[in-house]
Amino acid sequence: MFNKKCKLTDEQINAKAEGYLSKMSLKNKVMFLSGNWKMLRDSIKYKRTYNPVPIESHGNRKLKISPIAFTDGPRGVVMGNSTCFPVSIARAASFDRELEREIGEAIGKEARAQGANYFAGVCINLLMHPAGGRAQESYGEDPYLVGEMGAKLVAGVQKHNVMACAKHYAVNNMENRRFYVDVDCSERTLREVYLPHFKKCIDEGCASLMGSYNRFRGVQASESKHLLTTILRDDWGFEGFTITDFIFALRDGSKAIEAGMDMEMPLPVHFGLELKRAVEQGKLDEKVIDQAVLRVLKTQLIFENTEDPMEYNKSLVSCEEHIALAKKAAEESMVLLKNSNNVLPLPSNLKKLLVIGHLAVRANTGDHGSSNVYPKYVVTALQGIQKVLGEKTEVIHVNEDELDKIETIAPNCDAVIVIAGNDYNDEGEYVMPDSDINSPALMAQGYFNNGNKLIGMLMSKVANKSNNTSYTSDDGKPVGGDRKSLSLRQTEINAIRVAGKLNKNTIVALVSGSMILTKEWDDSVSSILYSWYSGMEGGNALASILFGDVNPSGKLPFSIPKEEKHLPEIDFFKANNIYYEYDHGYRKLDRDGHRPAYPFGYGLSYTKYAYGNVCAKTECNKVLIEVPVKNVGNRDGSEIVQVYVSVPNSKVERHIKELKGFSRVKLQTGEEKNVVIEIPLEELKYYDENSNSWILEHTEYDFLVGPSADERVLKTFKLEI
Repeated sequence: MFNKKCKLTDEQINAKAEGYLSKMSLKNKVMFLSGNWKMLRDSIKYKRTYNPVPIESHGNRKLKISPIAFTDGPRGVVMGNSTCFPVSIARAASFDRELEREIGEAIGKEARAQGANYFAGVCINLLMHPAGGRAQESYGEDPYLVGEMGAKLVAGVQKHNVMACAKHYAVNNMENRRFYVDVDCSERTLREVYLPHFKKCIDEGCASLMGSYNRFRGVQASESKHLLTTILRDDWGFEGFTITDFIFALRDGSKAIEAGMDMEMPLPVHFGLELKRAVEQGKLDEKVIDQAVLRVLKTQLIFENTEDPMEYNKSLVSCEEHIALAKKAAEESMVLLKNSNNVLPLPSNLKKLLVIGHLAVRANTGDHGSSNVYPKYVVTALQGIQKVLGEKTEVIHVNEDELDKIETIAPNCDAVIVIAGNDYNDEGEYVMPDSDINSPALMAQGYFNNGNKLIGMLMSKVANKSNNTSYTSDDGKPVGGDRKSLSLRQTEINAIRVAGKLNKNTIVALVSGSMILTKEWDDSVSSILYSWYSGMEGGNALASILFGDVNPSGKLPFSIPKEEKHLPEIDFFKANNIYYEYDHGYRKLDRDGHRPAYPFGYGLSYTKYAYGNVCAKTECNKVLIEVPVKNVGNRDGSEIVQVYVSVPNSKVERHIKELKGFSRVKLQTGEEKNVVIEIPLEELKYYDENSNSWILEHTEYDFLVGPSADERVLKTFKLEI
């Protein structure tokens, strides 16, 4: 269970858990399944309301059962001054499973060093539309890529006996309406598109799942028996425990726990004493409570009785090794979209360089919601550039709205670098709902159900006076939500056009957690680089790419369409009911016959790679794809070989093609390697709604191999299966 080498046998785990349960009163049980968030203490003592130290459940002191000690993520541990890695969507661009596992290990170590045993930072919600506010926390638009990366994060974290939690289950793809929207889709779309990445994490041994805020087919997702029992436990065999998202996930505690929701965090708004009363009034069977308690207990016992691979202390937090890993992740993540006339890499002996953009001097690591990390420092883009160039180069910085200065300075510079994109005001978690939900009242209810009447009364007074305005950050500015625009600011577009016209060596570095449309300015510049929210070492990583110390190797984890109208039609700010179609992202572009501006999986290098002939064969319930890849340029580098699968003669509707394998390959100049990629036959099945089963069609499959999803560069091998 959970891929752990536990000292205890299954029989011993079961006996120990049953023994604890037999000694618990009904009140003990419901409290055990409840969060015990000390919000006021954290605000006063640590000057930070959310998660400066673990957010704990009750556990049971008398029986010496530890609480669940929760920390958030996923760009690092949010507690203390932990290492800040690039956001997840950036790491997805590396297509580097092993690197993601290493990051998981670093997170696991830092969580343990700060007293946490539970990491709720495996965010694997699909990027159904690039305007989704929390795009940065997940791994992009493709279910296979999301699942592969999420599973490796789980593996790394859990190596250090930290329970990993995958979230948000399920079909959670928007922010501003996440508390209200009711999502529907066909069962096949649910199983093939919106759930396979969750199953990959479960198969990896993920200890826990967090339910989402939205409704699904008219029912709160965190109260859905279809999601929490039929699929999660009956079909997938999940043996861990589930928790709610915070405060707003439930409407009916009894319905939720009967459906398979085990624990309410961080406070029992609908669990706790409310569940106790439901049992006492005969509205809820105590056996349902017992089942949930046993799930949590058994999971804890397995993790607590697995030998630690090392000792954990505060010296691990933001240590040199982890900071170096953050820099490596940022370097591998950056995607070179355009490089006309080989403007990049820049020589380091420039005499004069112009850097444009307010974001060039900002510590801009991502949104300010629950995933915010507070590193001990952040290297800005300008600092990283200045560090490489030193005093021999005159580096001038201006903001994008200073067009008169740009017009004067740009023509006289060796190169111009524009840092443009987003920050936490433009995208990210939409932390609190709008005014029709009284948040303090719900928290008051949570404290009352926790048996803490004093704080409950205090929060009730706050609730009575509350005007319920939307959440603002510590500096009073609005936070996140879904993106209102997929383009750059007009001031940035103007600056890019002016600089590009006056200096042929103009480079744009895009800072974002999702897709940015480029059509308004693309033809004005020589080079475009996706630098993302790149973590605490982002400025140094950017400079290492710009000046050629590192060869870019990242690939887009989403497609960039030529027109916004080629995306799914969604009103992120008014949606009440929404139906998810079978296709989105590159799959929708394929279906509709729209060629993207930049395809999924696309990214350039400072060298070039040549692909030989592809061959494929079936062996032991899998397909083996083989292709020789050679570095034919003059720089060492890494190529990401991608395999897409098409079933042209299928009896049912299929995606035109879908990613089913990839491999990151290091190649020195002139070196050739035979790349072998395995695809389990399970990956080729489709879900049949009539039989509620997965079916492998015996027909001809096309295996398309190459450097991106662009069909013009893919080599095809046909194989009968």
